[in-house]
Amino acid sequence: MKILISLSAALIGGLLMSRLAKRLKLPAVTAYLVSGLLLGPFCIGALQIEGLGFTSMEAVEHLNMISQVALGFIAFTIGNEFRVSQLKAMGRQAITVGILQAVTATALVDAALILLHMICPDVIPVSSAITLGAIAAATAPAATLMVVRQYKADGPMTRLLLMVVAIDDAVGLVLFSASFGVAMALESGTISVVTVLVEPVVEIILSLLLGAAAGLALYWVEQFFHSRSKRLSISIGFVLLTAGLSMEEFEIGGIHCGFSLLLVCMMTGTLFCNICDFSEELMARVDSWTAPLFVLFFVLSGAELDLSVLRNPSVLLIGVIYTLVRSLGKYLGAYGSCAVTGCSESIKKYLGITLLPQAGVALGMAITAQSLSDGTVVRSVVLFSVLVYELVGPALTKRALLAAGEINPEGRTSARKKAA
Repeated sequence: MKILISLSAALIGGLLMSRLAKRLKLPAVTAYLVSGLLLGPFCIGALQIEGLGFTSMEAVEHLNMISQVALGFIAFTIGNEFRVSQLKAMGRQAITVGILQAVTATALVDAALILLHMICPDVIPVSSAITLGAIAAATAPAATLMVVRQYKADGPMTRLLLMVVAIDDAVGLVLFSASFGVAMALESGTISVVTVLVEPVVEIILSLLLGAAAGLALYWVEQFFHSRSKRLSISIGFVLLTAGLSMEEFEIGGIHCGFSLLLVCMMTGTLFCNICDFSEELMARVDSWTAPLFVLFFVLSGAELDLSVLRNPSVLLIGVIYTLVRSLGKYLGAYGSCAVTGCSESIKKYLGITLLPQAGVALGMAITAQSLSDGTVVRSVVLFSVLVYELVGPALTKRALLAAGEINPEGRTSARKKAA
């Protein structure tokens, strides 16, 4: 009962806060995050009134399944952007930008934090510096997608952006696995080729194969139904299935095998949308069904923002450097790669700003990094950056899309209909 009351408070509170955000001309996702922060264990939750907010971080973590399911639907929706026609038009650009912006962010953060280590060796070890550099590559697709959906953004930059944030997950996974393997080697004195090179590639391949199989199966099952409601129910069931299967882990010949939730569900959406002739109508129905789920996802994400990290001066120093340098890396990487691939001036100028949000994937990497000798600091720095990026990122994304001319100034009419 208390869980249901907490969820209702989260949903209603987030929606009410979005009305205030609209008056301030802020994206709704920012309102949901702020609402979660207020309902979290550092504000209203600190009153310890069961059902009114979240009284502890454990209470928020118990609802982690909702966040996982929401991420699955977010990835499934983004997979819809990888249609063959769009891949032919900008596939090369998306891959180039996706790789270069991630690598640039990693390289600059690595350089800045290693320099900090050389100046103040006691503040951060090299192993933590290169691990944070790899985590800097990750971009959160959820906030970006919500801003795009709220303002019905459409245009060359929006389509490129959604493809880049999807590719970014695979690039970030490889960079993190390699960097974390090197970091562990620096601390232990031995390096594992399997951990650094083999396991991340295996995870990507397994994720794409599972997603492709799920996409084919979804298409096959959908053909047995003609009712819109039943087709919608089957689609929801398959996203839940793929999200659940992607949490499985096992070992084969000493190689740890797992799946990326985002890659699996993205591939499911990609394959299904390219072979199903009624996919666009079905995706529109899925989008309307998931609206409350996404509100809960962002409110819970706001409740997870740990304000205790602000008490540590070292974390604040590293966090500020990390946030500023990562932002510079994302912007310069996107600008340079867009210039190389012949993108328009507005895309070169504004795409990098839309790639700043960081959340779930980065936090997952930070949890893995806790096995380092200074892993607690790594996690705290990532928590600090997530606090900044999640609250500021959506507003910056909106401004960038507006400046690029891909959002209607009033946000009231569909840019897609206008383009048509």
